[in-house]
Amino acid sequence: MRKLMLMLSLALLPLAVFAGEADNKTNNKNKITMTTINKLVFPELPYAYDALEPFIDKLTMEIHYSRHHKAYFDNFMNAVKGTELENKTLDEVFANMSKYSPAVRNNGGGFFNHVLYWEVMKVNGGKPSAKLEAAIVKAFGSMDELKKLFLDAGKTRFGSGWAWLSVNEKGELFVSSTPNQDNPLMDVAEKKGTPILGMDVWEHAYYLKYQNKRPDYTEAFWSVINWEVVSKKYEALVK
Repeated sequence: MRKLMLMLSLALLPLAVFAGEADNKTNNKNKITMTTINKLVFPELPYAYDALEPFIDKLTMEIHYSRHHKAYFDNFMNAVKGTELENKTLDEVFANMSKYSPAVRNNGGGFFNHVLYWEVMKVNGGKPSAKLEAAIVKAFGSMDELKKLFLDAGKTRFGSGWAWLSVNEKGELFVSSTPNQDNPLMDVAEKKGTPILGMDVWEHAYYLKYQNKRPDYTEAFWSVINWEVVSKKYEALVK
């Protein structure tokens, strides 16, 4: 019974709650990356498994979150257990990722990347704020051009990986793609910055519904972007 109660209490934690303190996830850079690793907990999915239907199916969501994402978290915690990394933040680890083992790189990236992925999706997710839209037009010319570049980054990523919309140290937006579970926060990334939008293009993210039709999945993903969250992430970085 005590174990059941503990599981239920953990299930009620909001996304990105760490060390027992609620996090206003859109009002800072990325509190998850600034929390020491030994205080991280596996966050709750912020909606039901079927919340993104028909764009992303319930079974894919359940398997993706409860098996793949959970495995990245568990394997990451095991990889850092008993090492100096336990007392570092993800920001610190990502900034020096080239020094660490593949287990830390793949699983640390997999844990963080998926937290962001769940957070930036929502059916009827609105549109970018005026400030973000102006930045998009300045960087890419139009929303349509951003969509093309972003979806192409995902569609053309050979093998598994991610597409990103990020902000560089100058406050400028850029689109990029990374292999496997890398991300733009890592020192190994070709283009470095803070991601505000990430699209998973590993096959486990879409294969049950879309099979080998990755372009269909990327188009569906564009339909469930939570622009309110993305906008707040952008504005927190450039204010």
